[in-house]
Amino acid sequence: MPVIVPIIDETANPLDLFEAIARRRRWTMKRGGDDEISLLMAGSWGNLHMCLNWREDVEGLHLACGFDTKVSARRREEISRLICLINEQLLFGHFDLWQRDGTVMFRNGLLLCGGAEVKELQCETLMELAVETCERFHPCFQFVIRDGKSAEEALEASLLETRGEA
Repeated sequence: MPVIVPIIDETANPLDLFEAIARRRRWTMKRGGDDEISLLMAGSWGNLHMCLNWREDVEGLHLACGFDTKVSARRREEISRLICLINEQLLFGHFDLWQRDGTVMFRNGLLLCGGAEVKELQCETLMELAVETCERFHPCFQFVIRDGKSAEEALEASLLETRGEA
């Protein structure tokens, strides 16, 4: 007797895994439909807002993570310079500045073309990378926005490593 195997032409939605991870971590979450999840989590410097979008047509996932901070129009040029300097150092993802409202955002993506299945560890790593990168560079953005430092000064000041104990 031949075995009948159903052919599933549908790609699994990886947002289900992200949703499970967010629940375990007790992050505030809102599912905006099958293709979007918004998360709010506490960071060391303030709240981080993460949005995950799934595009089934390209089998791609987009992650955007931003701060509560807005950049004033007069500091946007310097923040743009800082973003270029930071992005040169990043192996995965990148920062963007939304000119319309002055939001700084870390963005990354994951393509699952050809029916590749996403693993929970990939989801966790993608989210942790976003949070870690935002946390690492948040002081740089504050040095430029709040303290009026140049992009180079801000990056140099925030990358100093403390050694030993005081």
